[in-house]
Amino acid sequence: MALHRGSRKHKERRISVNPFFGDADPVSGMTEAPPTHRMPKKPLAPTTAYQVVHDELMLDGNARLNLATFVTTWMEPQAGVLIAECLDKNMIDKDEYPRTAELERRCVAILADLWNAPDPSAVVGCSTTGSSEACMLAGMAFKRRWSHRNADRYPGARPNLVMGVNVQVCWEKFCEYWEVEPRLVPMEGDRFHLDPRAAAELCDENTIGVVGVLGSTFDGSYEPIAGLCAELDALKERTGLDIPVHVDGASGAMIAPFLDEELVWDFRLPRVASINTSGHKYGLVYPGVGWALWRDADALPEELVFRVNYLGGDMPTFALNFSRPGAQVAAQYYTFLRLGREGYQAVQRSTRNVATYLAEGIEALGDFRLLTRGDQLPVFAFTTADHVTAYDVFDVSRRLREYGWLVPAYTFPPNREDLSVLRVVCRNGFSHNLADIFLADLTRALDGLRRQQGPTGDREAATGFHH
Repeated sequence: MALHRGSRKHKERRISVNPFFGDADPVSGMTEAPPTHRMPKKPLAPTTAYQVVHDELMLDGNARLNLATFVTTWMEPQAGVLIAECLDKNMIDKDEYPRTAELERRCVAILADLWNAPDPSAVVGCSTTGSSEACMLAGMAFKRRWSHRNADRYPGARPNLVMGVNVQVCWEKFCEYWEVEPRLVPMEGDRFHLDPRAAAELCDENTIGVVGVLGSTFDGSYEPIAGLCAELDALKERTGLDIPVHVDGASGAMIAPFLDEELVWDFRLPRVASINTSGHKYGLVYPGVGWALWRDADALPEELVFRVNYLGGDMPTFALNFSRPGAQVAAQYYTFLRLGREGYQAVQRSTRNVATYLAEGIEALGDFRLLTRGDQLPVFAFTTADHVTAYDVFDVSRRLREYGWLVPAYTFPPNREDLSVLRVVCRNGFSHNLADIFLADLTRALDGLRRQQGPTGDREAATGFHH
């Protein structure tokens, strides 16, 4: 979550709220607007408080036009009703809300089957607030297993985690918070994610694991998980080092099982110890719910699981958060039940079709070069063509914002910091019709951009890189 500071003293506005906000008498409803940075002295009528907050939130961007975010921005009305009915249920209180706990267990079982666990009944898993928490839990399990194997050297030896430089920022946070050395495989040329051989070369006796990403947030491409496992198998044969793999499937783990069934990336690979996904991304649920699954109990050290009984009953828990609503877990089960495999396949195929259609349309404009085409994740990145000198990707991002579209512009990490791109994330609800409107708006924006004398250099005004 973003950090905020307590603000300096603000000038309070001496104006009244709209008298129509009053419950009955418009005159009595003409209360003075409440202070914004300190608690008001007196209560407001619920309708007044609602309208004041509602009106300020109107200035937010339209979530459906946000092509930066991966998170779900549309669900059926029935799902919204179900979420509202479950907002008061505490997910951690499994004894008081046993049916909600049962839905969580069913979701874990469904994902174990979806990800081809050899023995789904042996899989251990839990819901989380999102993939970031799930990744933290997977990293903790990695480190604890490594410390068990190296009890004679740890804590003297410093553990390390190998991953591509393109990983989501939560992995950098894990390394910083849990004092693990990050070993990053840089980008090279037109390779924008981890190289299996380079990853294996970074491993040593202090490596707790290797992270493979099924769907990079930078460009939407899958990392070669099977190739990574093969390199680590060869490393074990040469050196005896037996290093597990975690698959960060925040997005791809809910795409590949339905659209890329022949792709081997999951528990079919014996070296894959754990997998995470975001239910609130291509799991098609509003934020925030994620999932973390381990192949079996051996992959998740028992001492990391806490058991509490003061809420009633014996409840095993493995989480960074404690209290959180069960609403999104219920919504996840609803979506699994509502769509089934065929439904998910249809939704994800439609989303990918929109992504590839839009990528081709952008390429046809002649001003851009595609880095990816949306044929893995329904996500693609593109940059300006070599002949374009009047503007850059940051100018494009800023101009599209004038039409209501949020499209992030950002530079790639080492060793491709010279490359600045735009990225489009296509989600359920972003239709072919909306894609056509986007293309028309982009075409209109180019009319003005092509007349510029050169890039404005105003990167701050462009949308940033959001995961």
